Order: sequence, then structure tokens, then C-alpha cells
Amino acid sequence: MAEKITSRKPRADAERNRQRLLDVAKAAFAQKGVSASLEDIAREAGLGIGTLYRHFPTREALIDEIYRDEGNRLVEAAQQLSAQLAPLDAIQAWLLLFIGYLSNKQIHADVLNCMVSGEDGEGGDRLCTLSAEAIVEALTLLLQRARKAGEILHPIEPLELLCAIAGVATFGADTDWEAGAKRLVALMVSGLRNPMPV
Repeated sequence: MAEKITSRKPRADAERNRQRLLDVAKAAFAQKGVSASLEDIAREAGLGIGTLYRHFPTREALIDEIYRDEGNRLVEAAQQLSAQLAPLDAIQAWLLLFIGYLSNKQIHADVLNCMVSGEDGEGGDRLCTLSAEAIVEALTLLLQRARKAGEILHPIEPLELLCAIAGVATFGADTDWEAGAKRLVALMVSGLRNPMPV
């Protein structure tokens, strides 16, 4: 029994270390861009650079995992909001979370390019595709629920909503684009509540 406890503890510690590195890396990249020092990230996390490299052998691997982690969080949030809110309220709350996801333009530049140019555009590299797929899947679940409840009376694709927000983030990157994006979300959700004019 003692051997089992001992063998499990390093795995739990390793997962905590990994998550700590991800959280610190997100903050570091937000402040300094994706060229932020990996040594500084490890130090801020209270870990050695060797521990960072064991989890993320390259800078690209670390950024890749940040994309994946953020995308997974959006998928989880969609499921949670579906259980807590009315369908269209859940969509509005999730789109506001999506704005927060895009708020770090340095980390998510590839995702923005993908949303604006389309999934098959030049911006659709591997990192972008990983994130875009998770994001579209999350919003698809919310829209399907709203359709089933009869709250959306005209066809709308998830990518259409996402592209609208990503466009504001891209073209207003040097302004207070988040406030404008939040107003856009309110307008879009209001539109979803009403039938499309003939």
C-alpha cells in the first residue's frame, strides 16, 4: 500500500507543476509576447528550467499546450453554462468568455488570423487549427441546444459569430476593442432572439 501512495504522488506533483508552468507562461506571454524568457517562466513558477523542458521540450510545445488548454477550457465552459443558463443566455455568456480568450492578441494572433481568413486560409496552421476546432465545437453545442429549445429561428453558423468577434479584435487591436466586442455580442444575441426578416 505504501508503494502505491509513493508512486501516485509524483504524478500528482507533475500535473500541478505542468499547470503552474502553463499559468505562468500565459501571464508572461501576455506581458512580453511569445518571446518571453523560458528561464524567467520557470523561475516565476518556482521550478527549474529542467522541469519546464521535461513538460514542454520546446517553446513551440509550450505555446501549443497553451492553445490546447485554453480551447479545452472554452469547451468545458460551454458545458457548464448549458447546465446553468437558458440557451441564449448561455451563448451570450460564452461569447463574452471568448472575448477574454482573444484578449491576449500576442498569444492568439494565429487564432485571430484563422477566424478572419477561414479555417483553410493561410492562417490555418496547426496551432490555429487545434484551437479553432475546439472553439467551434463549443459554440456548436450551445447553438444546437438553443435551436432545440426553439430560441433561434433562423440559420446561423458558429463560425459566423466567431468571425465577427475576431474581426473586431483584429482590426481594433490597438484600441479598446473589448468594449466594442461586448456590445457586438449583445447585438448578435438580440438578433438571434428575433426571426430573420423575409
